[in-house]
Amino acid sequence: MEKTMEQNTYVLQDDDSFGTVKIADDVVAAIGSIAATEVEGVVSMAGNIGNELASKMGVKSLAKGVKVEVNGKNVKADITLIVKYGYSIPAISQKVQDKVKSTIESMTGLNVTDVNIRVAGVGM
Repeated sequence: MEKTMEQNTYVLQDDDSFGTVKIADDVVAAIGSIAATEVEGVVSMAGNIGNELASKMGVKSLAKGVKVEVNGKNVKADITLIVKYGYSIPAISQKVQDKVKSTIESMTGLNVTDVNIRVAGVGM
């Protein structure tokens, strides 16, 4: 019983006897970001200019490097990351896709349809 309640907030469960469970897309993005950084060979997430400026001012974004689109119960995630030098980019990308998909699905109950990877750089 998926309904959009507010912009960027989605109802996961609506039960009259217990209440409603809502999740913001920023939370889904943060889950994806944390999952991606747990993969060996990922140096960090690469953010856009807004994320970079915010981090310079001391504001940390857990959703850095991840953009999600939630449509009903389906999620599309775009991940931008920096891969460690010496690691296979295709292998790391596949591991990140698998980890992000399984983590988002197990934590939210949403269905991940796409995990697109963009490698923005190579680091140490």
